[in-house]
Amino acid sequence: MAKTELIVALDTGSLAAAGALLEKLGGAVKYYKVGPALFTAEGPAAVDLVHKHGGKVFLDLKFHDIPNTVRSAVRNAAKLGVYSVSLHLSGGAEMFKACAELENRPKLWGITILTSFNEYNLFSVGFRGGIDKTVKLLAAMGLANGADGVVCSPLEVHRLKAVHGSKLKLITPGIRPAALGDDQKRAVTPVRAREAGSDFIVVGRPIIAAEDPAAAAAAILGDLK
Repeated sequence: MAKTELIVALDTGSLAAAGALLEKLGGAVKYYKVGPALFTAEGPAAVDLVHKHGGKVFLDLKFHDIPNTVRSAVRNAAKLGVYSVSLHLSGGAEMFKACAELENRPKLWGITILTSFNEYNLFSVGFRGGIDKTVKLLAAMGLANGADGVVCSPLEVHRLKAVHGSKLKLITPGIRPAALGDDQKRAVTPVRAREAGSDFIVVGRPIIAAEDPAAAAAAILGDLK
């Protein structure tokens, strides 16, 4: 079984808080997610901060626009030296093709269905096929058009692995040690995500809000071995 990597979500909102967390983790974690809150507050400096600490950046801005606009955004992200970027798979095949053609581009990770969604939420925004069917269709479309991975709930990992194997990396947010409850409706533990076949898990609050973030991260890394 391939190793499951930990991505720590730097959902801190400020460069100072992100820097403090990076110092506490002390290089134990290789991958970090820079999302909309931190990036809109601090800009590319947030990416530079992670790089200065020896980390790799998953720039999770969930691009979704016409193909040329998203292609330009991904090109600019490549100039920042990020490891990967996220794009909504619902943006369509042409959007992914336009980005996949770029040279020296970051990994393209397609967003399937947000982990805050349940069946009712999905239906309310116009999707009629249900979560499982929609995720399968979006993932297949992404792989056919240049996606390197898909971001999905851990609950969908086993089924996607069965279909696509190692051809498609699976990135799973909604990870909650000891099944902590919050707004992630389809969350599982790190152990279950690893056993299902997740290639990367994304963890934020359980580490950021922990009394000892380093110990919290170490415990999760231990679960992934």
